[in-house]
Amino acid sequence: MSLLFLTNSLLTTVQDLGRGDFRHFGVNPNGAMDKKAVRLINILLGNDENEAVLEIHFPAPKILFEKNALIALGGANFNARIDNRKIENWRPVFIEKGQTIKFSQKVSGNRLYLSVRRGFKIKSWLESKSTNLKAKIGGFEGRNLRKDDRILFNAKCKMQSAKFPFRMANSLIPDYSVSPKIRVIAGAEWEKLNKKSESEFLSQKFSVSLNSDRMGFRLRGSPLRLSRKLELVSSAVNFGTIQLLPDGQMIMLMADHQTTGGYPRIAHIIAEDLPLAAQLGANDSLSFEIISLDEAENLVLKFDANLNLLKTAIKFPTIFNAKAQRCKDAKC
Repeated sequence: MSLLFLTNSLLTTVQDLGRGDFRHFGVNPNGAMDKKAVRLINILLGNDENEAVLEIHFPAPKILFEKNALIALGGANFNARIDNRKIENWRPVFIEKGQTIKFSQKVSGNRLYLSVRRGFKIKSWLESKSTNLKAKIGGFEGRNLRKDDRILFNAKCKMQSAKFPFRMANSLIPDYSVSPKIRVIAGAEWEKLNKKSESEFLSQKFSVSLNSDRMGFRLRGSPLRLSRKLELVSSAVNFGTIQLLPDGQMIMLMADHQTTGGYPRIAHIIAEDLPLAAQLGANDSLSFEIISLDEAENLVLKFDANLNLLKTAIKFPTIFNAKAQRCKDAKC
């Protein structure tokens, strides 16, 4: 009951939704960059939404399935194929013992997620299976997966073969783009920007620097300035916090972010748009729009309501029946 890595990849790690409950001890939260994709594909398979998955960057690995498995892909599109058969993201896919999955081309996005029905057999560390690459702990031996590594499944797949004609509703899938408009709420130091910089933050496009990783994306654009020099005490930061650096450029904190920071926090990406930021790569661009906290909270509530409808639908046993009827409703 396992899958075997036949080749190396740029970066493939085990991730779940992270270990945020330990930030008061200074522990990075880690977890998937695109948490919405992880939640969706896990729910699609009937898993707990926090089940561990593989987070895959391109060039991606070639993987051999040593046992039958039911899988789902989400996030980036890397032109996935099982042997020579092309498969789509956002739908359950049955893969037979001895078949391989490979990814030949980066079509869109930068982080692909692979989930298996009932998950992988990975030990938890601080209540999470996510990989902490800096501390070299969690996930699979705290490191990037490489050729000849083998990961076991939590349970045997009892299916012999199956076809699933349904797919995740487009209304639930993030609207990924290489140049998205990201909605933010104003940060604690937003009003410390001078008026020109406030306007430039909202009017110009910023590009993602090559000097970016899972800890933070450095952005390039016209330098922003404070109205006066500030001396700040280190304060709490979060996934999506946008800080202003001394040179006037910004850094957008990502999944492996530190727990506190001393740079001005000028904005915070709303939860609904974090997946759009998480799928960006070097030289992609983004712009910003400020919305109110109430608007941001309403977007979260709307998504959670739709997610609950999806969970209810997945509970019906016909969804894992080879004779399941095509899903006609986006929320069925």
